[in-house]
Amino acid sequence: MWVLLALCSALFLGIYDIFKKKSLNENAVVPVLFISLLISTVLMSPAWIVSQFTTENDGFQFYMPQQDLHTHLLIMLKAVFVTGSWLCGYFAIKHLPITIFAPIRATQPLWTVIGAMIIYSEDLSPYQWLGVCITLTFFFLFSTTGHKEGIYWKSNKWIWLIIGATLLGAASGIYDKHLLRHINKNSIQFFCSFYQTILMLVMLLCLWWPTHKKTTPFQWRWSIVGISGFLMIADYMYYWALSDTDSLISVVSTIRRSGAIVSFLYGATLLREKNLRTKGIYLAGVLTGVALLVLKQ
Repeated sequence: MWVLLALCSALFLGIYDIFKKKSLNENAVVPVLFISLLISTVLMSPAWIVSQFTTENDGFQFYMPQQDLHTHLLIMLKAVFVTGSWLCGYFAIKHLPITIFAPIRATQPLWTVIGAMIIYSEDLSPYQWLGVCITLTFFFLFSTTGHKEGIYWKSNKWIWLIIGATLLGAASGIYDKHLLRHINKNSIQFFCSFYQTILMLVMLLCLWWPTHKKTTPFQWRWSIVGISGFLMIADYMYYWALSDTDSLISVVSTIRRSGAIVSFLYGATLLREKNLRTKGIYLAGVLTGVALLVLKQ
């Protein structure tokens, strides 16, 4: 069941990336991120309100129990990880071809597995070590395709931002494993979105608004609603999968990032980006390496 949930999460995450690309094209990043988070928080608020008048025994699927200050602080730290990853990722996808962005983002399970190995003392099998080597090799090869489009990794800040987003996302995934041992999955999703909204409001007012007339103007687009909707569904299925006692964070993270195929196909068929054959081969290589990380023996 948790594998199916992870697959569904991957599908919706890939669609989310498409709406993100459409929303950010020639648009201001910070207000897009803030509004999408605000919409998500508002949409989830009724479940939190209902939870104030029900108990866990009532069978409400979206029930959120009362949480103490310590738990809120733990979720706030999660919000910091995710917000940092989102900011880096949103700026990167705005300025990079999605057929470069998506494969780099797809390497996140590699860093999740390495982090789990260091923090949780998880051992890697020979197949998993092979997966690490394959993923790193094709990750490096993507730098050569970028050269053909005038994108040089050493000097391109957008490449470094997507790498930063990927590493922060991996850290968040590792942290999720810890949180879900002690905290209700619905509470994590709702309050993480709530605290992210507050963080982005501060950035909107303090960083973007004072200089907004000198930067890219903000344009409202209905695709921003798509960002909120598809990410909410993807995250709900992700947390549901991870809450299963038999689930493995390395496997869930790997399957979830296979959603890169969806956004890659969008860039290939509708945006008609360059060097698609080479990128497709390298994406297949990355996904092959990442898939090997799932194998336990």
